[in-house]
Amino acid sequence: MSELLLLGTSHKTASLELRERIAVTDTGAERLLAELHEEPAIQEAVVVSTCNRTELYLVAADPVEAETVVVGKLARRAGLRPTELLEGVYSQRNCDAARHLYRVVSGLESIVVGEAEVQGQIKRAYELALGARTAGPMTNKLFRAALATGKRVRSETAIGAGRNSVASVAVELALDTLGDLSGRHVLIVGAGETAELTAQALHAHGVDTLFVANRRRERADWLAARFGGATVSFDELPAELTRADIVIASTSSPHPLIEAEQLADVVGGRDGRPLLLIDLAVPRDVEPACAELPGVTLANVDSMRAVVERHRLVRRAESRKAEGIVEEEIQAFAGWLGQLEVLPTIAALRSHADAIVQLVVAENATRWESASQRDRERVEAIARTVAQRLLHEPTVRMKAGGEHRHARMHVVRDLFGLEEAAGAVPEQEPAPPAQVRRLPRR
Repeated sequence: MSELLLLGTSHKTASLELRERIAVTDTGAERLLAELHEEPAIQEAVVVSTCNRTELYLVAADPVEAETVVVGKLARRAGLRPTELLEGVYSQRNCDAARHLYRVVSGLESIVVGEAEVQGQIKRAYELALGARTAGPMTNKLFRAALATGKRVRSETAIGAGRNSVASVAVELALDTLGDLSGRHVLIVGAGETAELTAQALHAHGVDTLFVANRRRERADWLAARFGGATVSFDELPAELTRADIVIASTSSPHPLIEAEQLADVVGGRDGRPLLLIDLAVPRDVEPACAELPGVTLANVDSMRAVVERHRLVRRAESRKAEGIVEEEIQAFAGWLGQLEVLPTIAALRSHADAIVQLVVAENATRWESASQRDRERVEAIARTVAQRLLHEPTVRMKAGGEHRHARMHVVRDLFGLEEAAGAVPEQEPAPPAQVRRLPRR
């Protein structure tokens, strides 16, 4: 039977240094999906990579073999030995893996609890896998259900109310550090979703922003027009760093865009004015050594804990409601997965019964010289009905939820002498049963 396997690393288990070594861009994810598609041990794959986490959701007949293959690939990407990588990697299977994804999509596993961006990021990761043809029946079911759960959480709770993004926390950090932001010269490096949310949060404080972008200059122009700012190219970045009070960086560049040596030249022309750098990117846009320069304060996604903790306390009650919804929804997936597990046995049992009916009918065909063709068809139909009626109760009991499902399945295989079937995930998903097994929370 194929199993669902999650391998990942996040802000809860790994340092920023490790996360940025494993992180993948959309282009990198496409390449990784192509590599995974060529691996015999892996049947389906979806790659999720955000500033907080990199996770791989896999379907494999042998999860141990698949885990070994993937850890080796991730270690090579990070330039580490597999044993070094394992310290920050978590592994979960089946319903535990599904529960984790439901929580991620719902914003319960984010640095900023309830953040809105994560749902779109998960959706894009799933669409990327669909385009690469590495998604399949089990991951289709998983991601569609997870996205529906996230939507339900946000419609039935207030977990996403107010300022609930990394961008808004960055602006709050700027307020804590510098006080009033009016009149400050703010530079936003990048023009993606995080840059847009940052500009929106700054605009609410009466701050006009300057966007620095090359590859997405048209989008930067659109953002500037929307929030009353302006745009410049990366060639003009050194001059703008001389003028800036706050720089917020959030690009998908694989390399730092603001280096310590470059910034050291800029600091000399600032006349001692303080500079706040907030790096929201993973991999990082700002070289860590910039923090050692006089007058420069550098913050990243892992150094905003005090502000994040305030948000966590405010959302504690709503988080509990969201967790309840996740636990309700995971039961449907558990029921579907449980049915999926017994389908090869049910198919083998029915095939065994059909073979017996055909054999008995064939053995007795010569004894019915006077029977018409219609009579023969009636006899065969009666034989098949008897077989189906006899198999109905074992089938129902194997499909039913409960802690004895595995035991029943193995007893049936043993009693009927069924060969062990390699459990491929069927193309058609069975409907979940009316009663499903309640899983313990972990």
